[in-house]
Amino acid sequence: MVHAVIPENRDQYRDALLQMHRDRKTIFVDRLHWAVPVVDGEFEIDQFDTEQAVYLLALDPRSHRHLGSVRLLPTLHPHLLGDVFPDLCAAGVPRDAGTWEITRLCTTPGLEKAEARAVLGLIATALVEFALLYGVNRYTCVAHLQWLSQLIAVGWDTEPLGAPQQIDGELVGALSINVTPATLQMFRDRSGRRRPILHWIVPEAA
Repeated sequence: MVHAVIPENRDQYRDALLQMHRDRKTIFVDRLHWAVPVVDGEFEIDQFDTEQAVYLLALDPRSHRHLGSVRLLPTLHPHLLGDVFPDLCAAGVPRDAGTWEITRLCTTPGLEKAEARAVLGLIATALVEFALLYGVNRYTCVAHLQWLSQLIAVGWDTEPLGAPQQIDGELVGALSINVTPATLQMFRDRSGRRRPILHWIVPEAA
């Protein structure tokens, strides 16, 4: 199950979010050697982990341990593509209420390959469910060329936003990912799951 962590219910996911930031540090800083901020020596938290950020967290149903996650940012607010990599977009950075950015997609260190693939499949379906619930008709993302190729191979309806460029010695590109009800049908047909993947905790204040 994938939990949608929105600003209104974030307090109820405090421990899971700390696990997510700890795992992000292990993956993006320790393994991939990204030059991104680290807080208190163990949490990868950057300038885009703001009040506007939404997180989709795949959690173990028994222990609630973080298994994987992705960060979503509305493009009308500061986001990675618009504020750090705008040159990757040949016709300008997409910014509108129906466009959100995908960043920091990861699975927890130590998962077997099959487990990691299963978690990523859950998150992919949850991304589509979230988009349809929130009126999102496309996602944007920045990634290394190999990961962009994997996105296309999975079957997402993608469009390049510009030619890939060399950044820190690696080819990096930006993509737009179109989301429709047919996208959700495709993922459900592939997985055999018919029930919604996303889980919501109603904020205590409500």
